[in-house]
Amino acid sequence: MKARAAARPVGTVTRGTTNPNRLRRMDRWIAATHGAELRRAHHPVAIDLGYGAAPWTAVELLGRLRTTAPRTHVVGIEIEPARVAAAKAYERQGLTFRHGGFEVPVPGRPMLIRAANVLRQYDEAEVATVWERLCARLAPAVGGSRGGLLVEGTCDEIGRRHVWVALGPEGPRTVTFATRLGSLERPSDLAERLPKALIHRNVPGEPVHAFLRDFDRAWAAAAPFASYGARQRWLRAVRDLTADWPVTDGPARWRQGEVTVAWGALAPLG
Repeated sequence: MKARAAARPVGTVTRGTTNPNRLRRMDRWIAATHGAELRRAHHPVAIDLGYGAAPWTAVELLGRLRTTAPRTHVVGIEIEPARVAAAKAYERQGLTFRHGGFEVPVPGRPMLIRAANVLRQYDEAEVATVWERLCARLAPAVGGSRGGLLVEGTCDEIGRRHVWVALGPEGPRTVTFATRLGSLERPSDLAERLPKALIHRNVPGEPVHAFLRDFDRAWAAAAPFASYGARQRWLRAVRDLTADWPVTDGPARWRQGEVTVAWGALAPLG
Protein backbone atom coordinates (compact mmCIF):
# COMPACT_ATOMS: atom_id res chain seq x y z
CA MET A 1 0.00 0.00 0.00
CA LYS A 2 1.36 3.40 -0.93
CA ALA A 3 1.89 5.92 1.82
CA ARG A 4 -0.54 8.82 1.71
CA ALA A 5 1.08 12.00 0.38
CA ALA A 6 1.51 14.75 2.94
CA ALA A 7 -1.14 17.45 2.71
CA ARG A 8 0.00 20.60 0.98
CA PRO A 9 0.53 23.49 3.41
CA VAL A 10 -2.14 26.18 3.38
CA GLY A 11 -0.93 29.60 2.29
CA THR A 12 1.59 31.17 -0.07
CA VAL A 13 5.30 31.82 0.23
CA THR A 14 6.18 35.25 1.61
CA ARG A 15 9.20 37.35 0.68
CA GLY A 16 10.85 36.07 3.84
CA THR A 17 12.64 39.30 4.73
CA THR A 18 13.49 39.54 8.41
CA ASN A 19 15.95 41.14 10.80
CA PRO A 20 17.16 40.31 14.30
CA ASN A 21 15.22 42.08 17.05
CA ARG A 22 12.52 43.17 14.63
CA LEU A 23 9.64 41.78 16.70
CA ARG A 24 10.87 42.81 20.15
CA ARG A 25 7.90 45.10 20.86
CA MET A 26 5.36 42.42 20.01
CA ASP A 27 7.30 39.77 21.98
CA ARG A 28 7.52 41.90 25.10
CA TRP A 29 3.82 42.66 24.94
CA ILE A 30 2.99 38.97 24.57
CA ALA A 31 5.21 38.06 27.52
CA ALA A 32 3.61 40.75 29.68
CA THR A 33 -0.03 40.15 28.77
CA HIS A 34 -0.12 36.40 28.00
CA GLY A 35 2.67 35.11 30.22
CA ALA A 36 0.29 33.97 32.96
CA GLU A 37 -1.67 31.83 30.50
CA LEU A 38 1.56 30.24 29.26
CA ARG A 39 2.67 29.50 32.82
CA ARG A 40 -0.64 27.84 33.69
CA ALA A 41 -0.72 25.64 30.58
CA HIS A 42 0.25 22.00 30.96
CA HIS A 43 2.13 22.02 27.63
CA PRO A 44 2.72 25.68 26.65
CA VAL A 45 3.42 25.66 22.91
CA ALA A 46 4.01 28.91 21.00
CA ILE A 47 4.05 29.09 17.20
CA ASP A 48 6.15 31.51 15.17
CA LEU A 49 4.18 31.29 11.93
CA GLY A 50 6.01 32.40 8.79
CA TYR A 51 9.33 33.28 10.42
CA GLY A 52 10.96 33.93 7.05
CA ALA A 53 14.31 33.29 5.40
CA ALA A 54 16.19 33.24 8.72
CA PRO A 55 15.03 31.88 12.09
CA TRP A 56 15.97 34.89 14.23
CA THR A 57 12.42 35.72 15.29
CA ALA A 58 11.74 32.19 16.56
CA VAL A 59 15.02 32.09 18.50
CA GLU A 60 14.22 35.46 20.09
CA LEU A 61 10.62 34.49 20.87
CA LEU A 62 11.86 31.49 22.87
CA GLY A 63 14.21 33.64 24.94
CA ARG A 64 11.63 36.32 25.65
CA LEU A 65 8.80 33.97 26.56
CA ARG A 66 10.97 31.85 28.80
CA THR A 67 11.72 34.86 30.98
CA THR A 68 8.08 34.70 32.10
CA ALA A 69 7.07 31.11 31.25
CA PRO A 70 10.17 28.86 31.47
CA ARG A 71 8.44 25.71 30.13
CA THR A 72 7.37 27.29 26.85
CA HIS A 73 8.24 25.38 23.68
CA VAL A 74 8.47 27.40 20.44
CA VAL A 75 7.79 25.87 17.03
CA GLY A 76 8.80 27.87 13.95
CA ILE A 77 6.59 27.06 10.95
CA GLU A 78 7.48 28.01 7.39
CA ILE A 79 5.79 27.18 4.09
CA GLU A 80 9.07 27.22 2.15
CA PRO A 81 10.90 23.87 2.71
CA ALA A 82 14.38 25.34 2.11
CA ARG A 83 13.86 27.79 4.97
CA VAL A 84 12.92 24.96 7.31
CA ALA A 85 15.99 22.98 6.31
CA ALA A 86 18.24 25.98 6.95
CA ALA A 87 16.65 26.61 10.36
CA LYS A 88 17.26 23.06 11.62
CA ALA A 89 20.79 24.02 12.66
CA TYR A 90 19.28 26.39 15.25
CA GLU A 91 17.11 23.79 16.96
CA ARG A 92 17.70 23.35 20.67
CA GLN A 93 15.82 22.30 23.75
CA GLY A 94 12.49 24.06 23.50
CA LEU A 95 12.85 25.15 19.86
CA THR A 96 11.95 23.18 16.73
CA PHE A 97 11.09 24.01 13.11
CA ARG A 98 8.44 22.48 10.85
CA HIS A 99 7.20 22.76 7.29
CA GLY A 100 3.65 24.07 7.10
CA GLY A 101 1.26 26.97 6.82
CA PHE A 102 -2.07 28.16 8.20
CA GLU A 103 -3.07 24.60 9.09
CA VAL A 104 -0.45 24.81 11.91
CA PRO A 105 0.87 21.22 11.75
CA VAL A 106 1.56 20.54 15.43
CA PRO A 107 -0.21 18.12 17.76
CA GLY A 108 -2.69 19.58 20.19
CA ARG A 109 -3.72 23.22 20.49
CA PRO A 110 -1.01 25.89 20.90
CA MET A 111 -1.30 28.57 23.56
CA LEU A 112 0.13 31.18 21.18
CA ILE A 113 0.32 31.75 17.44
CA ARG A 114 2.34 34.77 16.37
CA ALA A 115 1.98 35.74 12.70
CA ALA A 116 3.95 38.91 12.02
CA ASN A 117 4.24 40.43 8.53
CA VAL A 118 2.55 37.36 7.02
CA LEU A 119 -0.85 38.61 5.86
CA ARG A 120 0.41 41.87 4.38
CA GLN A 121 0.70 40.25 0.93
CA TYR A 122 -2.84 38.82 1.06
CA ASP A 123 -6.07 40.48 -0.01
CA GLU A 124 -8.14 42.10 2.70
CA ALA A 125 -11.02 39.76 1.84
CA GLU A 126 -8.86 36.76 2.80
CA VAL A 127 -8.03 37.94 6.31
CA ALA A 128 -11.22 36.84 8.07
CA THR A 129 -10.87 33.30 6.74
CA VAL A 130 -7.24 33.06 7.88
CA TRP A 131 -8.10 34.47 11.30
CA GLU A 132 -10.93 31.98 11.70
CA ARG A 133 -8.71 29.08 10.72
CA LEU A 134 -5.91 30.08 13.10
CA CYS A 135 -8.26 30.85 16.00
CA ALA A 136 -9.74 27.37 15.61
CA ARG A 137 -6.27 25.93 16.27
CA LEU A 138 -5.83 27.79 19.56
CA ALA A 139 -6.14 26.16 22.96
CA PRO A 140 -9.76 26.60 24.10
CA ALA A 141 -10.90 28.71 27.00
CA VAL A 142 -11.54 26.34 29.91
CA GLY A 143 -11.87 26.93 33.62
CA GLY A 144 -10.17 30.19 34.51
CA SER A 145 -8.21 30.36 31.25
CA ARG A 146 -9.09 32.62 28.33
CA GLY A 147 -7.45 30.12 26.02
CA GLY A 148 -4.77 30.59 23.42
CA LEU A 149 -3.83 33.84 21.71
CA LEU A 150 -3.30 34.74 18.06
CA VAL A 151 -1.22 37.88 17.53
CA GLU A 152 -1.23 39.10 13.92
CA GLY A 153 0.26 42.36 12.71
CA THR A 154 2.83 44.32 10.79
CA CYS A 155 6.01 46.23 11.63
CA ASP A 156 8.72 48.14 9.83
CA GLU A 157 12.04 46.56 8.92
CA ILE A 158 13.78 47.34 12.21
CA GLY A 159 10.78 47.18 14.55
CA ARG A 160 10.37 50.87 15.39
CA ARG A 161 6.67 50.91 14.49
CA HIS A 162 4.30 48.02 14.94
CA VAL A 163 0.53 47.48 15.00
CA TRP A 164 -1.09 44.14 15.82
CA VAL A 165 -4.45 42.54 16.49
CA ALA A 166 -4.83 40.07 19.37
CA LEU A 167 -7.44 37.34 18.94
CA GLY A 168 -8.65 34.58 21.22
CA PRO A 169 -10.58 31.41 20.35
CA GLU A 170 -13.69 33.59 20.18
CA GLY A 171 -12.21 36.07 17.68
CA PRO A 172 -10.63 39.56 17.73
CA ARG A 173 -10.06 41.22 21.09
CA THR A 174 -7.78 44.24 20.81
CA VAL A 175 -5.53 46.34 18.58
CA THR A 176 -2.14 47.49 19.90
CA PHE A 177 -0.09 50.39 18.55
CA ALA A 178 3.59 50.32 19.55
CA THR A 179 6.46 52.61 18.61
CA ARG A 180 9.91 53.85 19.46
CA LEU A 181 8.84 57.20 20.84
CA GLY A 182 12.02 59.02 19.92
CA SER A 183 11.35 58.41 16.22
CA LEU A 184 7.67 59.41 16.24
CA GLU A 185 6.58 62.68 14.64
CA ARG A 186 2.85 62.04 15.13
CA PRO A 187 0.78 58.96 16.08
CA SER A 188 -0.77 58.67 12.62
CA ASP A 189 2.71 57.74 11.33
CA LEU A 190 1.73 54.26 12.56
CA ALA A 191 -0.95 54.06 9.87
CA GLU A 192 1.54 52.64 7.38
CA ARG A 193 1.97 49.60 9.66
CA LEU A 194 -1.69 48.82 10.23
CA PRO A 195 -2.42 45.11 9.75
CA LYS A 196 -4.14 44.00 6.57
CA ALA A 197 -7.59 44.02 8.16
CA LEU A 198 -7.29 47.77 8.84
CA ILE A 199 -4.75 49.34 6.50
CA HIS A 200 -7.23 49.95 3.66
CA ARG A 201 -9.79 51.29 6.16
CA ASN A 202 -7.77 54.34 7.14
CA VAL A 203 -10.17 56.61 5.26
CA PRO A 204 -12.78 59.13 6.45
CA GLY A 205 -15.83 57.42 7.89
CA GLU A 206 -13.98 54.38 9.22
CA PRO A 207 -13.30 53.99 12.97
CA VAL A 208 -9.55 53.48 12.65
CA HIS A 209 -9.25 56.74 10.73
CA ALA A 210 -11.20 58.57 13.44
CA PHE A 211 -8.99 57.03 16.13
CA LEU A 212 -5.75 58.13 14.46
CA ARG A 213 -7.21 61.59 13.85
CA ASP A 214 -8.10 61.91 17.54
CA PHE A 215 -4.70 60.53 18.55
CA ASP A 216 -2.96 63.20 16.46
CA ARG A 217 -5.12 65.87 18.08
CA ALA A 218 -4.30 64.58 21.57
CA TRP A 219 -0.61 64.46 20.62
CA ALA A 220 -0.73 68.07 19.44
CA ALA A 221 -2.52 69.16 22.63
CA ALA A 222 0.16 67.38 24.67
CA ALA A 223 2.97 69.34 22.99
CA PRO A 224 3.87 71.24 26.21
CA PHE A 225 4.82 67.90 27.79
CA ALA A 226 7.48 67.37 25.10
CA SER A 227 9.88 69.42 27.21
CA TYR A 228 9.86 66.48 29.65
CA GLY A 229 10.52 63.98 26.84
CA ALA A 230 8.57 62.04 24.22
CA ARG A 231 7.43 59.49 26.79
CA GLN A 232 5.68 62.10 28.92
CA ARG A 233 4.02 63.56 25.85
CA TRP A 234 2.81 60.08 24.80
CA LEU A 235 1.50 59.35 28.31
CA ARG A 236 -0.52 62.56 28.33
CA ALA A 237 -1.88 62.02 24.83
CA VAL A 238 -2.98 58.46 25.58
CA ARG A 239 -4.55 59.53 28.87
CA ASP A 240 -6.60 62.13 26.97
CA LEU A 241 -7.64 59.46 24.43
CA THR A 242 -9.23 57.37 27.16
CA ALA A 243 -12.03 59.92 27.47
CA ASP A 244 -13.44 58.88 24.08
CA TRP A 245 -11.88 55.52 23.20
CA PRO A 246 -11.91 52.15 25.05
CA VAL A 247 -8.22 51.91 25.88
CA THR A 248 -7.74 48.55 27.62
CA ASP A 249 -4.27 48.91 29.14
CA GLY A 250 -2.69 51.37 31.56
CA PRO A 251 0.36 53.54 32.23
CA ALA A 252 2.72 50.58 32.71
CA ARG A 253 2.23 49.66 29.05
CA TRP A 254 1.89 53.25 27.81
CA ARG A 255 5.37 53.95 29.15
CA GLN A 256 6.67 51.32 26.71
CA GLY A 257 5.34 53.37 23.79
CA GLU A 258 2.19 51.26 23.51
CA VAL A 259 -1.55 51.72 23.62
CA THR A 260 -4.15 48.96 23.27
CA VAL A 261 -7.74 49.58 22.17
CA ALA A 262 -10.75 47.24 22.12
CA TRP A 263 -11.18 45.71 18.65
CA GLY A 264 -14.85 46.60 18.50
CA ALA A 265 -14.03 50.30 18.53
CA LEU A 266 -11.75 50.05 15.48
CA ALA A 267 -13.35 47.20 13.52
CA PRO A 268 -14.07 47.99 9.86
CA LEU A 269 -17.58 49.06 8.96
CA GLY A 270 -19.59 46.98 6.53
